[in-house]
Amino acid sequence: MDELPSIPLHILSSSQFDRPFLDHMCQLTDTIRRFDKSKEGLMYLQGLLAHRRAMLYFTQPSTRTFLSFQTACQIIGMGTNEIRDSSTSSERKGESIEDSLRTFSSYVDVIIMRTPEPGLCDRIANLLDETERPIPIVNAGSGPDEHPTQALLDIYTLSRSFVRHGGIDGKTIMMVGDLKRGRTIRSLSGLMSNYRDVKILFVSPPEFRISDDLRQKLRQKGQQFEETDQFEDALRVADAVYMTRVQDEYDTNGESKKVDYRRFHLKAEHLPLMKTTAVIMHPLPRREELDVAIDNDPRAKYWRQERNGMWTRVALLTKIFGVDRKIILPEL
Repeated sequence: MDELPSIPLHILSSSQFDRPFLDHMCQLTDTIRRFDKSKEGLMYLQGLLAHRRAMLYFTQPSTRTFLSFQTACQIIGMGTNEIRDSSTSSERKGESIEDSLRTFSSYVDVIIMRTPEPGLCDRIANLLDETERPIPIVNAGSGPDEHPTQALLDIYTLSRSFVRHGGIDGKTIMMVGDLKRGRTIRSLSGLMSNYRDVKILFVSPPEFRISDDLRQKLRQKGQQFEETDQFEDALRVADAVYMTRVQDEYDTNGESKKVDYRRFHLKAEHLPLMKTTAVIMHPLPRREELDVAIDNDPRAKYWRQERNGMWTRVALLTKIFGVDRKIILPEL
């Protein structure tokens, strides 16, 4: 039986991922996807972690990420338990989140967490590390600050999209939207310094510009970036356009309604401005910022991006439990 490492491999921040790890995960995901081509391959995957159980602790609304992780667990045979509403647990009786999650850790081998509370995943990981049963914590989205597994699937999508165009190195990545509160932007932009000569174009209204702490981190890493509100100019030079929605769930006084965001919507009429080799991405859900008329354009990768998320999370779970070394492709 595969044993958990003495120090769990928590996945808390995209800053944990360096270039060798990212390259390994892309290769591992590619290999795992090939098992999907036969019944025998899928049955092999289902036996990898059939002796493990996962808790999906999703107290922030989620459909895509929840189902992506749940399906990833099923693919490798893991049983799952779930909490979708903390009011159904003893937290409603006044129990602390820390005590609730320590209780859940008694029943499962990994806790995958999505929470509106920044820093909670780190707190629980540190807490469990000091107990007699330390288990991995996977951050599936924590408030407006981090979404490391989304960043991992975004890197995989970019890597596959540029496989015939020199990879991610040397590309210009355009990130559009509520850059101040968008955790997917924070996590992905922090990974760009792992690649050579990548430039980020942050495109947003002034009210939605990246936060000072992210700006400082990128400068410390020597990451090239530019902040602009010139949407069409950026489209002309971008190799990848990463659209995001307004994060109005974090409004306190309806501030999002005070911003005219229409100038930053990607529409079918913009497609002729873009490079023929460019890719269009979006972490979803989308609103008016991404025209449905673009869906059938060959540069639109966001539906493929969603499916990639399931497979990269399969790969990540095999890595956490040390069974990634068993991913040796049979003759299918």
